Amino acid sequence: MGLLSRKATCNSHGQDSSYFLGWQEYEKNPYHPLDNPKGIIQMGLAENQLSFDLLESWLAKNPNAIGCKRDGQSIFRELALFQDYHGLPAFKQALVDFMAEIRGNKVTFDPNHIVLTAGATSANETLMFCLAEQRDAFLLPTPYYPGFDRDLKWRTGVEIVPIHCTNSNRFQITASAIEEAYRHAQKQNLRVKGILITNPSNPLGTTMTRAELDLLIDFITDKEIHLISDEIYSGTVFSSPDFISIMQVLKDRNLEETEVWDRVHVVYSLSKDLGLPGFRVGAIYSNDPAVVAAATKMSSFGLVSSQTQYLLSVMLSDKKFRNYYIAKNQKRLQKRHRKLVSGLEKAGIGCLESNAGLFCWVDMRHLLSSNTFEAEMELWERIVYDVKLNISPGSSCHCSEPGWFRVCFANMSEDTLKLAMQRLKSFVNSTTSSNNKSHQEPKNLRKESHIQKWIFRLSFQSFNDREQDER
Repeated sequence: MGLLSRKATCNSHGQDSSYFLGWQEYEKNPYHPLDNPKGIIQMGLAENQLSFDLLESWLAKNPNAIGCKRDGQSIFRELALFQDYHGLPAFKQALVDFMAEIRGNKVTFDPNHIVLTAGATSANETLMFCLAEQRDAFLLPTPYYPGFDRDLKWRTGVEIVPIHCTNSNRFQITASAIEEAYRHAQKQNLRVKGILITNPSNPLGTTMTRAELDLLIDFITDKEIHLISDEIYSGTVFSSPDFISIMQVLKDRNLEETEVWDRVHVVYSLSKDLGLPGFRVGAIYSNDPAVVAAATKMSSFGLVSSQTQYLLSVMLSDKKFRNYYIAKNQKRLQKRHRKLVSGLEKAGIGCLESNAGLFCWVDMRHLLSSNTFEAEMELWERIVYDVKLNISPGSSCHCSEPGWFRVCFANMSEDTLKLAMQRLKSFVNSTTSSNNKSHQEPKNLRKESHIQKWIFRLSFQSFNDREQDER
């Protein structure tokens, strides 16, 4: 008898994905301008570190918020005691106001319909537990965030069926792609319970079009299934077209009193827009009282601390600061995005035109030795081990076309980004000059690495093969 449960020992967590393996290599040899200038630069982490000074300035001017005081009087004991898992009313109101502000106040949110969770990871998993049984399926457009293989599947037993999107139309969702994914799930005897999207997209860095959102609403209405819109990057949109929330589409189509109104759910967090992933603040917004009630009960396994809620309730209730931060942060993201795109262009590398997020979807197909995912992994290994940049290969995001990579730009200084681009340019120049020669294996890579095992298992096996492996 094994000492651990099957759940604890199963391989569906996704930790052997190149997305996470790149992090592990970075942690072994992290770049530091003084202590380790030849280390690996982390460009695989979507963190927003560009506006910490704005938050720190506000905290310096509002010491009561961080000092657990209200009107100069200590409320430490009040915050230290156990709080109801419904959350502090003042924070929930401040959060929905912030969400509405990001969306240009075109939609409003009822604080009674929001459930607080320990980050978006917890929010997405909680929704899976609320909406689906084991062996039910959710459809996800590709490419998608690699962590969803963990967040949606690992503990819930829910399956992911990809909606394959391609570069031919900038990876936009089409009716034929959705129908094909739905039929594929049925052939696998999977009951489709819904679709999950990220808008703005991670990893594409693009906002979804109104046509795509209308298509999704029409599809879930016809099939009587759910739609989850993960909108954690909604405040990072730095250029046109504007962000359109799924809630705005429902409102514009006068669907408030219809059944579909209760089958659309929004996930949000402050990890990206405020750059506070360590605070672990996420939320589920649903118009269905039954979903709100069930998710609230489940949230007891991942609560947001009272101290965190109080601090952020004061910060987000400061409307002047709130508006200033949103505008300033978006300008900084746009400037940094331009620097990355410019650096890539100087290296002879293009990327998908984008207007949001903390990353670019970078096209390195011309650097592949062949049009295969194996060649993509070979290129990725060279970039990690030789160039010493950790970027995320498209195959880790389940992209159906080899040669695309997600490259983050907001989690480092401008000098570090400049160095990264210099390294990449030197690599491209050397690669181009010897493009017809066989590539040597990276020095410190084992003959049969976990990375190679991962690409053969995840990229070349059919969905049915993976399904059998994970039973």
